[in-house]
Amino acid sequence: MRAQITLAGMTDIHQVLADHHRYWGDRDLRSLHLPALVQEFGDTCLVARAEDGIHGYVIGFVTPTGTGYVHLIATRDDARGTGLGRSLYAAFAEVAHSHGALRLKAITSLGNAGSIAFHRSLGFDATVVDDYNGPGQAMVVFHRVLPFDWAQR
Repeated sequence: MRAQITLAGMTDIHQVLADHHRYWGDRDLRSLHLPALVQEFGDTCLVARAEDGIHGYVIGFVTPTGTGYVHLIATRDDARGTGLGRSLYAAFAEVAHSHGALRLKAITSLGNAGSIAFHRSLGFDATVVDDYNGPGQAMVVFHRVLPFDWAQR
């Protein structure tokens, strides 16, 4: 079943929150799903929609300095391994670039091996930054220059 990537709306974020476990398993990241981000940056937040619901999503925005920041990206448990995450990133890169982004940025925790491998497979540079999220809170920070031909990765 092919999913179509479109702009996200408020009903989408509510559906994602209702189905949170399908995207994040036992990790409770609901507090990071701020409806205000979709409300204010809806032109850079995306969902991959199919007949049976939302298969994946990106919550992101473009900073005034030209960085397309991916706050959250997730695929539903039955859509993993299909290339949807790569497609969502490519769609976000395109929309972010159209809004003036020159680069992409994302962060993850040190222990999130899946996220680190995924971002590296997309050509992101990964750097561990000590105290990024407060004292003793090191994070892995990803960077990728735009534009970029996602099909070549």
